[in-house]
This record gives sequence, structure tokens and C-alpha cells, in this order.
Amino acid sequence: MGGGWPVPDVLAHLRGRWRVERDVRDRASGARGHFEGVTVFSDLPDGGLLHEETGTFTWLGTPRPAARTLRFLPGAEPGTADVRFADGRPFHDLDLRTGHHVTDHPCAADLYRGEFTVRDADHWRSVWRVGGPAKDLLLSTDYVRET
Repeated sequence: MGGGWPVPDVLAHLRGRWRVERDVRDRASGARGHFEGVTVFSDLPDGGLLHEETGTFTWLGTPRPAARTLRFLPGAEPGTADVRFADGRPFHDLDLRTGHHVTDHPCAADLYRGEFTVRDADHWRSVWRVGGPAKDLLLSTDYVRET
């Protein structure tokens, strides 16, 4: 990836409801999974956004309900975000002012490298590459704004 559609304020841009499709590939085993659902970014009292994702994750042919919650808080620079897990632990920074951002999240012995690209006002994508002693994953997620 590279380049992108500039977003002067990531929190203002993400606010709302997005349709989500995620492909998950275990590069070591070749196994594949797929998530389909919705992500809603709603206002928090502190000026950030609550990210609530719900849907169905199918892994090795078995569908299961799946959900996750994150907190997108105002970042260190205007227009950026500090992304946190639901319990407040740091996850990653997010700066889409150029329309493209790469960030890392170390997790125990694994390294998560995220790449975010905004395609236009209603489409963006994240790609996470996860590597470590027991993991070799590629997670590609496409977001389409619901109007």
C-alpha cells in the first residue's frame, strides 16, 4: 500500500457506522478465516470514540459470533488518535493526515505491524501482519461507510 486520501481529523472521519469485511490468513498453516460485520464509532464523554465491532467470524468452516471494543482517544497531535484496548491498555497510534499510516504493537514475543490507508471519504483499509514464535498471520480489513 502507500499513498491515500488525507484525513485532517481521524476521530471526526471515523465517527459513524461502517460495514466490515476481514480476511485472516495463517501464513504458516495456510488456514483462512473471514469476518463480516459492523463497526460503530460513537462519541465518548472525553472527546474520543468508542469502537464497537460485532459480526460473524468463520474459521475452518465454523461460523461464530465475534465482537471487540476499542477506545479511540485524541492523540498527541491535533487530528490524530491514541487507540486503546477496552481496558485502557495502549494499542497503537493512528495518524491519517496523509491518508496512510504504519504503526507497531509489540505483544509478548509477537510483533503486530499495522498499515492503514484511506481510499476516499467512505472507504478505508487496515492490514495487520503478525509475526512471532507461534504466529505468522495476515489480517486484511476493508471498511465501507454505511449511509
